[in-house]
Amino acid sequence: MAEITAQVLVVGGGPGGYVTAIRAGQLGLDVVLVEHGGPDGGLGGTCLNVGCIPSKAIIHAADAYERAVEQAKSQPFGIKVEHPTIDFARTVDWKDGIVGRLTSGVGALLKRHRVKIVQGHAIMVDGKTCRVETDTGPQAIQAGHVVLATGSMPAALPALTFGGRVISSTEALSLQAVPERLVVVGAGYIGLELGTAFAKLGAKVTVIEAEDRILPIYDAELVRPVARRLQALGIEVLSRTRAVGLSDGGDAVRVERQGAAGRSLAADRILVATGRRARVEGFGLERLDLTMNGAFVAIDERCATSMRNVWAVGDLTGEPMLAHRAMAQGVVVAELIAGHRRVFDGAVIPAVCFTDPEIVTVGLSPEEARQAGHEVHTGTFPFQANGRALTLAAEDGFVRVLARADNHLVLGIAAVGAGVSELAGAFGLALEMGARLEDIGGTIHAHPTLGEAFHEASLRALGEALHI
Repeated sequence: MAEITAQVLVVGGGPGGYVTAIRAGQLGLDVVLVEHGGPDGGLGGTCLNVGCIPSKAIIHAADAYERAVEQAKSQPFGIKVEHPTIDFARTVDWKDGIVGRLTSGVGALLKRHRVKIVQGHAIMVDGKTCRVETDTGPQAIQAGHVVLATGSMPAALPALTFGGRVISSTEALSLQAVPERLVVVGAGYIGLELGTAFAKLGAKVTVIEAEDRILPIYDAELVRPVARRLQALGIEVLSRTRAVGLSDGGDAVRVERQGAAGRSLAADRILVATGRRARVEGFGLERLDLTMNGAFVAIDERCATSMRNVWAVGDLTGEPMLAHRAMAQGVVVAELIAGHRRVFDGAVIPAVCFTDPEIVTVGLSPEEARQAGHEVHTGTFPFQANGRALTLAAEDGFVRVLARADNHLVLGIAAVGAGVSELAGAFGLALEMGARLEDIGGTIHAHPTLGEAFHEASLRALGEALHI
């Protein structure tokens, strides 16, 4: 068996793994990265191959198609379009082209920083040794430091196992035709992002959610504009409803709703989007003496596990399962291995839901602030009073700023509206830099932009709003 030795072994080539490897390479470390490919597609992991990037491509195409359809019905902008159609197979090809460009880019970056890539299935032997099954035979890798970055996978339901008409987000992003009837199980961000996109593309969409309302992790004020939009798109939402299995013929999903008789929902496709689970099986985790945190690998503030020189980053370590969290952890780990003094501070991690309209949150919600014992000032500014939003015909939504009442330190920022995901950087920077309301209010914001709503919300919390 061939053997490789390295200073750093990274298991997994997703956002956490490849960023760890690139940063370690930049710091002059000898790095080997093992990527198995498989359902995640290879370098870039779930996010780049079958998650963040392809889903946003499909969402953009769906938005463009819906706008064309609307222009065929009425011409508020003076633009006339007749009978738009979509060749969804070409849309998927376009999406795949974007993914291909980005995965190639990741490979080029790793090569530029002298990271050795081993394609194959990694099995940990112990805390310093890994056996990789490659196309050319087994390969052993020994390293002083091991970074586990195996990511996550769609969570299946016992009553609806994947296969046939029952699909995960992975298969949904590679469909060659828009299903006529789509049932989405789970009204979290994955289910609603894809459900909304397919509704715009012409599918009849029904969403099933076991909780009382959609997007239960977000506060109700942020969710209301999204709920209105779902209704406008003709998406039926069944809350307090559970999927209990397929019909005898397999062409419908049986559901049970609290206080109502069971029913069957006919479906060409059934998208199960009830969350993701850490990938803890299949790579020899059981051979490592690691402390677990429930279903996740436990780590400390440095992303160190309970074994010396074994680190873990990304979805394997728990919520929030976000690519940018994994990337930030990867940088911290690489710099620690190189001898730098670093800790991972996850207090300011933006969360974005690419629904229509979009939702972005950073920091505390009003309820979380109250539970923490803070007396707060809140300022909200509606996009109905924002000139740029009006010119985009996207006036539904608002920006909300939450700050301590005593010293005006900003504790949380949230927004719901078209394109607000692009404000996430400004929101995160404000919290990371310890901004007060006066800092945001005193910063000149360009006009006309959506960002002015951030400025005005801060002024409103101070009682000094100018445009409302």
